[in-house]
Amino acid sequence: MKKITRGLATAIVTMAIAVPATLTGTASADQRTSGAPAVDRAAPFAEVAPGAHATGDAKHQKKGVRLALPRPTGRYAVGRDTLHLVDEHRKDPWVPTADRELMTSVYYPAKPGTGSRAGYGTYAEAKAVLAAQPDIGKLLTPRELSSTRTNGREDARPLRAGGPYPLVVLSPGYTMQRSSLTVLAEDLASRGYVVATVDHAYESGGSSFPGGRLLDCVSCDQVLPTGDLRRVSDGRAKDVSFLLDELSGPKASWRHADLIDDRRIGMAGHSIGGAGTAAAMAADPRVRAGINLDGTLFTPIPDKGLDGRPFMLVASDPKLMPPDLEDTSWEDGWKRLDGWKRWLTVTDAGHLSFTDWPVLAQQFGYTDPMAPLSGTRSQQITRAYVGAFFEQHLRGVPQPLLDGESPAHPEVVFEPKD
Repeated sequence: MKKITRGLATAIVTMAIAVPATLTGTASADQRTSGAPAVDRAAPFAEVAPGAHATGDAKHQKKGVRLALPRPTGRYAVGRDTLHLVDEHRKDPWVPTADRELMTSVYYPAKPGTGSRAGYGTYAEAKAVLAAQPDIGKLLTPRELSSTRTNGREDARPLRAGGPYPLVVLSPGYTMQRSSLTVLAEDLASRGYVVATVDHAYESGGSSFPGGRLLDCVSCDQVLPTGDLRRVSDGRAKDVSFLLDELSGPKASWRHADLIDDRRIGMAGHSIGGAGTAAAMAADPRVRAGINLDGTLFTPIPDKGLDGRPFMLVASDPKLMPPDLEDTSWEDGWKRLDGWKRWLTVTDAGHLSFTDWPVLAQQFGYTDPMAPLSGTRSQQITRAYVGAFFEQHLRGVPQPLLDGESPAHPEVVFEPKD
């Protein structure tokens, strides 16, 4: 049996963002060899449990760090709406006394110069992230992180002339906030997509909801002791179906729903968000194409496949991870995928290389030993291949980048699985 590791299959079990201390730390040898699934590596940078020491270059306090996301590559200005969505027909799987809630940032092509600069995240969210990472906190303050300069404009006037546009849903890794996928969301919107990033209630290490609430990872108390992370990915599929109802179709509640071509909907997810992508495609035929960015498939691909719909797997570099864990979910799922499919591995990429964190870390001088690929290359590769995938499968524009190795991206290896 081939030994591989990707994000959720790792010997370092550190749910460090606002997760109870009793659930953090390193997996025991029994856990690693018993066949029980490991959990999602979603803490930023070196992913150190609270009180531990980072192994990267966090050595001294920097003053006056000013962070900025890279400019999108497309030709459109980017607008953003922030939505609080409540599913009154579904109770929360983690807090059954509450209705299921989502926070969503919706990015869209906009008229230049309209709206106001969109924020990156709230101060409370940034504080939760950095409180779990004391060595990173020596280099960065919550104010600096939450003040990261974005390229989106809140409440900008939509550009309807080029629409309607395909919709792409982005789901973050377990314990991570939706802001961790902002670089990718802004880039896709600049290329002519509507993009929805989602905070799934009680599944992050601190997400701001209306009423001054900061919802932490209540689900961690329930799924980590048992390892039943399929509950998370199955639940995300239900979240996505509700989200699609709210954003598109005849009963949509989003004010700019006319921007969306509901015949062209795709999804991508990081880590358990990638597992949720496969689960959403299996449950909802509206999702026409999907990408899993380095996430173990806790919800298996159905035996019947995905009805011929395209799916792409993008993996971090196995050599950077401990070799003593076995995860065959991708091999098993690959055999069941019955449409266009690709399996890519990115040399020197870590589990978080597909998120904003390498881009930000590079700017304040932190090097993650588990992700030597630079922040610049990480975001260039992620945006190039995710963008090419959706251009080909939601717009029908052939993309030679997806046909094989490219001199422009020598780090990307096409795995010959058939």
